[in-house]
Amino acid sequence: MATLSLNTVSTSTRMHRLSYRLPKPSLYSLSLHRLRRSTIKIQAEAAGSTMDSSSGCSDSIGHALGLVSIFSAASGQAVLIKDLWDQDEGMAVVALLRHFGCPCCWELASVLRDSKSKFESAGVKLVAIGVGTTDKACILAERLPFPLENLYADPDRKAYDVMGLYYGLARTFFNPASTKVFSRYESLKEAVKNYTIKATPDDRSSVLQQGGMFVFKGKELVFARKDEGTGDHAPLDDVLHICCKVPAA
Repeated sequence: MATLSLNTVSTSTRMHRLSYRLPKPSLYSLSLHRLRRSTIKIQAEAAGSTMDSSSGCSDSIGHALGLVSIFSAASGQAVLIKDLWDQDEGMAVVALLRHFGCPCCWELASVLRDSKSKFESAGVKLVAIGVGTTDKACILAERLPFPLENLYADPDRKAYDVMGLYYGLARTFFNPASTKVFSRYESLKEAVKNYTIKATPDDRSSVLQQGGMFVFKGKELVFARKDEGTGDHAPLDDVLHICCKVPAA
């Protein structure tokens, strides 16, 4: 049985020993750079945030995200994000986890799993995406556990690039927002009782990626929140409130 303290120290130690080098930007991320800078307006706040869609930028982001190809943990096959829910009127909660070997993401995944029935009752599709390969995703799904049909892998972090999520050493280990996780210690301890570091991506630079939470109605982004640091997750009550507030088709 792994403990949070031992795993946290182990991961931090490994990161400090890395000869770290920023990965070269892909052509995909470069092509979306201007779109990301000109359209996304996410206000990251402690209580959650909303997207300003008055300029139509939320539809642009929804369209760009829809074209991203990720991998189903259930089948291992590539799938476009736009094919995961009705792009006209369907609603979806898209949770971008940090990576499959992050203890804080196991805790978030456990909360999402326990809230799945509430999302479904509101007519909302739950989509959880993590950094890593499908075999890493399956480790989390089996040991947590988490429903495979709702879990997807994004090894190249394309969805994270589109949504402009934070990335870097300081965000991962030294951001003050990361201390919020201590207020959820009991939940975290329960989530990681079957934790294994084997779910961590082989590309260790991927552990510097931060996540975020988004709610879509069709292509329209109606709620958005970027994690300021590790474990700085959007309150699920806020996300559920948004889902119930926006009229379903």
